[in-house]
Amino acid sequence: MNQPVPQHGLPTLTPTLLYLDDVTVSFDGFKALNGLSLAVDESEMRAIIGPNGAGKTTMMDVITGKTRPNSGTALFNGKHDLTKLDEAQIATLGIGRKFQTPTVFDMHSVEDNILLALKADRKPFAALFSRRTANEKERIDALLERIRLKDHRARKASELSHGQKQWLEIGMLLAQEPRVLLVDEPAAGMTDQETADTADLLREIAETRSVIVVEHDMVFVRDLGVKVTCLHEGSVLAEGTLDQVSADERVIEVYLGR
Repeated sequence: MNQPVPQHGLPTLTPTLLYLDDVTVSFDGFKALNGLSLAVDESEMRAIIGPNGAGKTTMMDVITGKTRPNSGTALFNGKHDLTKLDEAQIATLGIGRKFQTPTVFDMHSVEDNILLALKADRKPFAALFSRRTANEKERIDALLERIRLKDHRARKASELSHGQKQWLEIGMLLAQEPRVLLVDEPAAGMTDQETADTADLLREIAETRSVIVVEHDMVFVRDLGVKVTCLHEGSVLAEGTLDQVSADERVIEVYLGR
């Protein structure tokens, strides 16, 4: 597995866990990010909202190493320069990403999906057939309890509802002990009850690690009850509580409508 490049002698430049400053990304002259600045603290959950094309996905691509910015600063834990690391190295540092469409192993059980994530550094089938240590069993049990799938451990992932698959993927990310989770539109396609349960789950996770949630569902964002950042045309348009952001005339004009 690729290891993060040691950044010897680099002082901690900021106490903020994730720090973006004046980040610009251009694609064929179009600025997907235009001087974006964002700071997320340890064990903070932040909701990112904004119209399509605002730069939300590109921001996550920069944080995870999928896209390199043309200019600007992107620091993790005050010293790791994310612009100089690849995706595998950034994942090893402790930044996990969940895309909008769940990616789970459909033909394996819920429990085996978690086991595969725990042993991500081994070949998948070797991991499945190796003996589970007491510590692994304990961790799997705790993760299944946390993601509300303890009673579904033996079911194939393909049999789960859309919402349950989202939880399973979140559990697979948690198995890798990330310090930051990037979660893309977790409430999309969920029932009302699943949406409420997902808000509870993310709040629990944010007690011990940072969570960045990109979401269009304002009811869900209100349920999270966290600081909101609204992006527009690649930069921050407004930031604050949902009530503060929702009352901003510029946000109403470009995103929420009247």
